[in-house]
Amino acid sequence: MARPLLAQINLAALRANLARARAAAPGAKVLAVVKANAYGHGLTRVLPALDDADGVALVELDAASTLRERHYTRRILLLEGFFEERELPELSQRRLATVVHNEEQAAMLERAVLPRAIEVFVKVNTGMNRLGFAGDKVARVCERLANSPSVAALRLMTHFARADEEDGVAEALAEFDAACRGLPYPRSLANSAGVFRHGEVGGEFVRPGIMLYGATPFPFDTAEMLGLQPVMTLRSELIAIQDLKANDSVGYGAQYTASRPQRIGVVACGYGDGYPRGAPNGTPVLVCGRKARVAGRVSMDLITVDLTEVPEARVGSPVVLWGEGLPVDDVAAAASTVGYELLCALAPRVRVHVTEVGRVDLEL
Repeated sequence: MARPLLAQINLAALRANLARARAAAPGAKVLAVVKANAYGHGLTRVLPALDDADGVALVELDAASTLRERHYTRRILLLEGFFEERELPELSQRRLATVVHNEEQAAMLERAVLPRAIEVFVKVNTGMNRLGFAGDKVARVCERLANSPSVAALRLMTHFARADEEDGVAEALAEFDAACRGLPYPRSLANSAGVFRHGEVGGEFVRPGIMLYGATPFPFDTAEMLGLQPVMTLRSELIAIQDLKANDSVGYGAQYTASRPQRIGVVACGYGDGYPRGAPNGTPVLVCGRKARVAGRVSMDLITVDLTEVPEARVGSPVVLWGEGLPVDDVAAAASTVGYELLCALAPRVRVHVTEVGRVDLEL
C-alpha cells in the first residue's frame, strides 16, 4: 500500500483562475508565470489548463526547451534572460523571448550572429533594485538593441516592489513612464497583485503568477475574496492516534505538553514532503473536514495534531494540510512564511493526482 499522502492538482481550478486574470486585464496578452516547475504544481502537468494563455514566462532554459520539445508553440519568455553568450543560439532556434536587464546581456546580443533574431523585453529598474536598467540608461540601450540584427522586436517591462500595497505603484509607474517616454514599444508591468489592484498601469502584457494557483498576492485580501480557487490540495490520513494524560508531551523536544487528557492524531506528512518544519503549535489542519491544530514539532515524515475538536476522528480519517477548505495562505501565515514557499517546496516523493472537475484522471 502506498503512503497515504498525495497532492491533488485540480486543472479546472487553474482554468478558472486564468479566466479570472484575463477578466481583470481585458485587452492584455496573458503570460502565465510557470517558473519553479509551475510553483511546485508540475509544469507539464498544468500545461493543458493554460490553453487560454497567450504564452508562459519562466526562468529555466531547460524547462523552456522541454516545452518546445512538447510542441508548445506560443510565446515563452525567460524572465531572468540568458546567462552566457553560448545560450543565445538555443534561444534563437527555439524561438524564446528573453528579458535583457543588464549591460553585459545587451553586449552579448550585439556580438551574436544568430540564425533567427530574438524578441527582447528590456527591463527597467523602478525601485526593486534587483534586475533592470536605471531610468537614464533605458533609451540608449533600446536604441542599441533596435539596431542589432540579433533583435527581432523590443518590449519594455518592469517589476513593482510594492504592488501588493494600495499606493504601491504610483511612484514606480512614474519612474517607468519617465524612463520610457517617447519609446514606441509594447509594455509589460502587472504581476498578480498588479492585475487585481492596479489596472491603471495598463500595458499590452500581464504576468499573473501566484493567483493562477489559487493563492493571494496580498497580506489581507484572501484568495476567496479575490474569486480564486485552490489548485493544489495536499491530502493525507491519520495513521495513528495516541491518548495522552495530563503533562504528557509529544514529539521531538517535547514542544507540546498536554494540559489535560486528550487525543493526538499522527498524520503521514512532514518536512521531508515539503510541509514547513517551522509550523508552530496551533497551525491549522483539517481532519474529517473540521479544524484541528498542529501539536508538537513537525518531523521529517510526521505531523501530530490535537483531535479535541474532532472526536469522531479514527485511524484512516482524511486530512487536508492545505488546499480545498484550508487556504495555503492560512498555513503559511501560521508558519511565518508565504504560500509561494509552501507550494514550491512540495517534495518529489509526494504522489500527485491530476484531476479535472473533481475527477481523478491521471496519477503522476
